[in-house]
Amino acid sequence: MPANLTDYMNHYITIIEQEITNQLEKLEIPKPLKDSMLYSMNAGGKRLRPILLIASYEAFANDYKKALSSSVALEMIHTYSLIHDDLPAMDNDDYRRGKLTNHKVFDEATAILAGDGLLTYSFEVIANDPLLDEKQKIEIIKMLSHTSGPNGMVGGQILDMQAENRESNLQELERIHELKTGELIKFAIYTGAYLGNATKEQLQYLEEFAYYLGLIFQVQDDILDVTGDEAKLGKRLGSDEESKKSTYPRLLGIDGAIELKNQYVTSAKNALKKAEVEDSYLMNLTEHFSKRDH
Repeated sequence: MPANLTDYMNHYITIIEQEITNQLEKLEIPKPLKDSMLYSMNAGGKRLRPILLIASYEAFANDYKKALSSSVALEMIHTYSLIHDDLPAMDNDDYRRGKLTNHKVFDEATAILAGDGLLTYSFEVIANDPLLDEKQKIEIIKMLSHTSGPNGMVGGQILDMQAENRESNLQELERIHELKTGELIKFAIYTGAYLGNATKEQLQYLEEFAYYLGLIFQVQDDILDVTGDEAKLGKRLGSDEESKKSTYPRLLGIDGAIELKNQYVTSAKNALKKAEVEDSYLMNLTEHFSKRDH
């Protein structure tokens, strides 16, 4: 196993991306739909969520393969959400990760269907995994549908839209991002640990860890939208301000956002210690989420 986090992440990015290609290439579907799905899935994502899932699994067990299909399904859900977020009816973005967004390369209708395809196919990927028993499949699909649906990411998205053009307080902002961003991160952490046979108590502490990790990710995202490097981010800066979105820097200022992020980091690390997995790559990934520059 790679000794440092960069090598660890690159190692699993290669494995995850190969599995993504394997899962999509075997589909016998209309070519425009397959091309559109593959375009966004292979558009150079950081693969942070599937890596988190595998790291959570490896905090308790060996052989990542049992966690691979859930990791790929999670990345499909994440990518579908990005395709739909970029549409004119939502954020109306022309670029994602430095490349034209899906609807700019294909068209709006195809982009919508590509997102729909990735969303629904993700559950089939889990259901077809021969390494999972029926109980595990039901638990994971139940969790993924909850975290990506109206009780999770989709619910967070509507709250985020409602928060435009008005000032949200900190509690409202945390709730938006707990759902919009944090729920998929929670799925990654919970599912990996669940498949690794973590105890019920450990799972509770890891859900606490995932809550803070999701907030860390979002605070840093908001900070980068103000102070980041467009070349590294692959998108224009200031888009949140243009959309009058509620963000941590807008509410607290840059210094206040950084201070709050550091508090979240401390809380996340404490939760890892209580779960007795502070020596895992989850600790390194917490630092990475906090200090990432793209």
